[in-house]
Amino acid sequence: MGHGGNIYRFAERLGCLPEQVLDFSSNINPEQAVDLSCLHDVKLTPYADPDYGLLKQAIKQRYPAPAGADMEVFNGASAAIFALLRSLQPKDLVLYAPLYGEYAHIAGELGCTVQNIDRFSGNLTADVSQHSTVIFVNPSTPDGRLYEMQELLAMWQAADCTIIIDESFLDFGKTDSVAERIADYDKLYVIKSLSKFYGCAGIRIGFIQASATAIKQLKRFEPAWKLSSLDMAYMQQALANTAFIAQTRQQTAYWRDLLHQALQESGLFDKIYPGQANFLLARLKNGEDGHQLQTQLEPARILIRVCDNFAGLDKSHVRFAVKDEQAIARLSDSFRNIN
Repeated sequence: MGHGGNIYRFAERLGCLPEQVLDFSSNINPEQAVDLSCLHDVKLTPYADPDYGLLKQAIKQRYPAPAGADMEVFNGASAAIFALLRSLQPKDLVLYAPLYGEYAHIAGELGCTVQNIDRFSGNLTADVSQHSTVIFVNPSTPDGRLYEMQELLAMWQAADCTIIIDESFLDFGKTDSVAERIADYDKLYVIKSLSKFYGCAGIRIGFIQASATAIKQLKRFEPAWKLSSLDMAYMQQALANTAFIAQTRQQTAYWRDLLHQALQESGLFDKIYPGQANFLLARLKNGEDGHQLQTQLEPARILIRVCDNFAGLDKSHVRFAVKDEQAIARLSDSFRNIN
């Protein structure tokens, strides 16, 4: 499966309803900041604001950026990735892998020369080409490691690189964004996803922060009305629930510890990576097949993410999203039923 979260195909194969699937493959917060009832009064007759004024105001309040910076919204972080790389048209792309597969996909579409640097090798300071475009995900996916960025940013800046930092999972911890560095370097772009932290995968909103000049250039080819009135109204309400931030961080840390314990006690894995996001990567013992584990979990209607399509990983690597206590208990029971 190329991406987590395809519960529809999984349910069709099992002959059940999608809502009967326990989806550990998709790293979305199981809690939401607001209820859908907040959309009852949204008017659908007029066109939505093509400048997204109220939404952008809410985002800027939640995610402050330095003077001279601006932002643009997109129909999800994936759309932001594609729009940015199409706009930049990089010749040389440096990917710190493993990482989200959309980056390699669009690199292929654009005909970029790609340099992969293996994060797991520990050689993060490997030389990169002058003037190349660097992509780094922090916290990383699929392992959820949180990196200290200052030395890396200085190294890339010294090579006059265009720098793209994907912070789609940063909200799950208390670490500061690198967006404050935009004031010092006008070739720095920060990508954010709102659907993951706010538990609303069906509300497709992501955004990019960069210098005002860079955002102006990026917007030249962007269509009006990328987002619906419903998307914007929901997200404005979600961003206004500031209590949700600390609550989610505390809850995620607690559930992540429970998930780690469940994976450890199963005896199936020889390594569980110490992630700081809302998912954990684990490696099956003796190079065993994650697809076989998926088959063994199917009677419980549990869907997991086999990570063999991440650069540098194989079918023994599987990722589990952080879920609530009841879901983790069900996963533990299913592990015990595996012979």
